[in-house]
Amino acid sequence: MGDVTDRRRAGGGAARRAERTAVRIETARFIERNIPNLDILNAEALEIIETNAETILEEIGVNFVENPEALKRWKEAGADVEGDRVHIPRGLARELCKTAPSSYVQHARNPERNVTIGGNSLVLAPVYGPPFVRSAQGGRRYATIEDFRNFVKLGYMSKWLHHSGGTVCEPTDVPVNKRHLDMIHAHMTLSDKPFMGSVTEPERAADSVEMCEILFGKDFVAENTVMTSLININSPLTFDATMMGALEVYAKANQAAIVSPFIVGGAMAPVSVAGTLAQVTAEVLTGIAYSQLVRPGAPVIAGTFVTSIDMNSGAPTFGTPEAAQITYGMGQIARRLGLPYRSAGSFCGSKLPDAQAAYETANSLNMGLLSGVNFMLHAAGWLEGGLVASFEKFVMDADQLGILHHLAKGIDMSENGQAMDAIREV
Repeated sequence: MGDVTDRRRAGGGAARRAERTAVRIETARFIERNIPNLDILNAEALEIIETNAETILEEIGVNFVENPEALKRWKEAGADVEGDRVHIPRGLARELCKTAPSSYVQHARNPERNVTIGGNSLVLAPVYGPPFVRSAQGGRRYATIEDFRNFVKLGYMSKWLHHSGGTVCEPTDVPVNKRHLDMIHAHMTLSDKPFMGSVTEPERAADSVEMCEILFGKDFVAENTVMTSLININSPLTFDATMMGALEVYAKANQAAIVSPFIVGGAMAPVSVAGTLAQVTAEVLTGIAYSQLVRPGAPVIAGTFVTSIDMNSGAPTFGTPEAAQITYGMGQIARRLGLPYRSAGSFCGSKLPDAQAAYETANSLNMGLLSGVNFMLHAAGWLEGGLVASFEKFVMDADQLGILHHLAKGIDMSENGQAMDAIREV
């Protein structure tokens, strides 16, 4: 009997030791804002910008290059097609956008990590796209698949990041034709947070969908959104066949796409804020309307990536007031269209995670919170104008994102928050 008791005690001790030493990865729920958005434009200004955007679509038109199927869809919808140029009648694009959902749920491998994108929510995702990495030991160098996996692990362990992202760095040691498979496999196996699909070729987007069907099940993917992927518009006013092909794949599969103009003010758009807002609105309306031509009701996000250019050096600049004004303004327009909104991030132009990087990143993160962004890509790790994914800055940014969570809660006005009892005790 004594031996049995001893074994039971030993077993209980082992269980307690296992409990104490178990690794727990805590992730905060996606942000639900309890604070107002900053509306920088009055009603008259919004009307002017939207009218100018419709004029751009109707009189100037947009280019759908090397994509006869897209031209056919637009012609059948009522647009005037001349070669690759599509002239969209006033009101048509806006009407088509009405079938896009105002919010949607992206499902993760772990249901506890599911995120809602739209409404008052804010989902934070890491840096996307840099070909280089910077580490404390190796300095600046080309990224490898091992770097990619380490970033995915860091993102998984970061409490304030809700999303695993996509191409957190470009693993240049893997052949391009299979690189997307290795990256998505890393997201699927090294994290249980939601992730993004490949967009570099339509076939790679199709591979992403097939991999998700293996992970989640074909029936589940057909009925639910399990990927949110980035479709960049080739500004000004050009929609290339590669990006549109990927958009078509995801829309047909009921998977979400971020339709996002890539704007450098003064190079790809006018130097003025109002002019850039009109162009961005025209491009967003076109891209989202096209997704709805492919499949009405396909989930989609209105995005914008905006920076300004240094007219002396030609280098992009970050954390500037013009970029903030455009980000705030596009937030208002996205809400008027009833669409989720993507913008902002930990943007900076500095080559090191120094004071310049801190200033510019703080400005960029705050404008994202206050402009009503629902999906913030590049929220951690961005360095050197997006050329570099920095391990050091990733960790610092990921910690700073906790501030956004706290600010978004607003002020506690409950009886406990008022603290009158504590004041009386004094």
